[in-house]
Amino acid sequence: MRTLTITTNPNWKSALRAAGQRAKAGLTSGEYQGETLNFETPGAFFSHLTERRWLLLNELLGSGTVGVRELARRLSRDVKRVHEDAAALVELGLIEKDERGALYCPFGNIHVDMVMTPSTKVA
Repeated sequence: MRTLTITTNPNWKSALRAAGQRAKAGLTSGEYQGETLNFETPGAFFSHLTERRWLLLNELLGSGTVGVRELARRLSRDVKRVHEDAAALVELGLIEKDERGALYCPFGNIHVDMVMTPSTKVA
């Protein structure tokens, strides 16, 4: 089962280094270490993962493959808008398409780790 952790870290280099260290540990141990998607700010996170996209993702989580029309029916939404939101989620790597174009979520577990710390502004 694939696991995704979504983080917010303004220091993308630090986030990338941490992901690299997990990958290295996985290569050494031979065990899957999970995957990470980082956003620089909570605002960036929420601009990409809107409420409707979360609902779409939640509907796909554990549902197998679902066509866009069927997904729109389940969500009581317009097919065009569901297609647009699905395309955004595919681009982020949160969902995938099979060879027929049906959508599915490859993750069995998605964890969001969002931490806010005081900014260090220089006067």
